[in-house]
Amino acid sequence: MNSSMILLLLVIMVPMYIALIFVPYWTRKTESFGVSIPEEAFERADLKKMRKTYAWLTSMLAVIMTAVLLLTARGQDENFVGILFAILISAYILASFIVYLIFHRQMKELKSRYPEWTKKPQVITVNTQFRRQKLTYSNYWYIIPFLISIVTIVITLINYQQIPARFPMQYNFSGEVTNWGTKSYRSVMLMPIIQIYLTLLFLFINVIISKAKQQVSAENPEESLKHNIIFRRRWSLFTLLMGTGLIAMLMLPQLALIYPINTQLQLYVPIVYVILVCAGSIILSVTTGQGGSRIGKKAAMENGKVIDRDDDRYWKLGVFYFNPKDPAIFLEKRFGVGWTNNWAHPLSWIFIIVVIGLAFGLPFWLK
Repeated sequence: MNSSMILLLLVIMVPMYIALIFVPYWTRKTESFGVSIPEEAFERADLKKMRKTYAWLTSMLAVIMTAVLLLTARGQDENFVGILFAILISAYILASFIVYLIFHRQMKELKSRYPEWTKKPQVITVNTQFRRQKLTYSNYWYIIPFLISIVTIVITLINYQQIPARFPMQYNFSGEVTNWGTKSYRSVMLMPIIQIYLTLLFLFINVIISKAKQQVSAENPEESLKHNIIFRRRWSLFTLLMGTGLIAMLMLPQLALIYPINTQLQLYVPIVYVILVCAGSIILSVTTGQGGSRIGKKAAMENGKVIDRDDDRYWKLGVFYFNPKDPAIFLEKRFGVGWTNNWAHPLSWIFIIVVIGLAFGLPFWLK
């Protein structure tokens, strides 16, 4: 097995490990393992111990999965390693979720022993000026990746006659072609169409960031509002940069159909891109936290006189939001950084079906 492939797999695995291991430290302080709690309870010794134990267990799982990959992949071909990698990643995610469920159940039991946590006045804080704030970077910035896609299409059509009848579509890490394509307008337009699809997808994510349900702390509403705006703008910028970089990178293999471009360059550019994206997402999670919970110093609380509304009943297993009475389609995750959807809202299902359908349908239709 090529050492470059090992490097790429580790580049993918390590950030994923970090993202799952440290999730309890990045979530809001009003939530612990998918269960709502008073903010002052977050620093309790027993909750700190739960977070450390979760991190230790998931770290051990990561070490085991990595060891299995490195020991089993020796002397195997890339197809076998690719399948093994997919199985191990799936196993790690599943095992980590099982560990989470154990702590989620413990957290629910702990909360039941402290009825005073829910006896305080529960408040829903809504800032009517929130939508008037500049929550994300303008959608007009996505004209840049869209133009990159159009340029790719134009170059492809102008130079169509220069494209060989059979062209490489996939390489292994030794630079050898593993999959060939037959020249046709549909086949050579696959990459530009994917560029346009991804541009629209990133644009949609930016809209989600701006339109997602606001979550403002009842204990520190003003500070929470400011941090939430910073949180959204940072992820909006990250999405814009990541998306534009990906669209530009996908131009490289398309140009390789027409011009002589070094195969190794086509292999290593994606690796560098993945490293930058993974590093950026981790840095952003560490410095920002969910909803901006890790930004700056927290203002002094009024001794927890009020708490956010307890809506645990709408969070199935603490991660799946299902509330038919809530008009919101998207909202912040309870366990993790980012946004999730309201599974009870019909439009939520439509969006998911369209996104997945296009992702799998376009390559099949254009091949």
